[in-house]
Amino acid sequence: MTRQMSKGKCNLCGSTFSKSAMTRHLKSCKQKGRDSKTSSPPGRSPRKTKIFHLVVEARYSSDYWMHLEVPANAKLEVLDSFLRRIWLECCGHMSAFTIEGITYSVAPMAEFDDKSMGARLDKVLSPGMKFHYEYDFGSTTHLALKVVSQEQKQIKGKSIAVLAMNEPPSIPCTSCGKTAAHVCCECLWSGEGWLCNKCAAEHKCGEDMLLPVVNSPRVGVCGYTGQ
Repeated sequence: MTRQMSKGKCNLCGSTFSKSAMTRHLKSCKQKGRDSKTSSPPGRSPRKTKIFHLVVEARYSSDYWMHLEVPANAKLEVLDSFLRRIWLECCGHMSAFTIEGITYSVAPMAEFDDKSMGARLDKVLSPGMKFHYEYDFGSTTHLALKVVSQEQKQIKGKSIAVLAMNEPPSIPCTSCGKTAAHVCCECLWSGEGWLCNKCAAEHKCGEDMLLPVVNSPRVGVCGYTGQ
């Protein structure tokens, strides 16, 4: 089977680009956005905040990726909460970042020299740095992150913005080849279990073992439904 090229939509201009081209596009697209803005009223200078451009991808499933704009003064726990909400949260599992060999945990344990996620991003990250994230230490979902750039920008509030995200991968049903809408948690471990609606209704493992196919690297894992 020919592997499809992963593509995603730029949320700044609405255009679609391949995964490999998106970083370059966002650099120019953000600049165009700044150039097109009107100037501030006389006597007022816009208040700017240092932000990080992060790219996040599933460490072992590169079809899932996104570009984020994150205030540099935000704490790791804010990024953790965002990643859980958009891609991961199912049962309140533990999580941790690993940055330059140091673990920043949602529940730090002194005996393992863990640090708190209360650390600010600008105190532990810098442009070009790569780091990792884990959610659920049993059926773990691994993410790889990189700080693409740092800049000063006028933003509203302290929220994280999604600059771009992958389009949902088209996964074929392992029984008939049509687009899968469900995945069997039992059969997934053997590399099978992707099912279209019709084949899911006839699947031997039963309805209780099925989860919806969602645009997340945690698809088919634990009880994740994307809700």
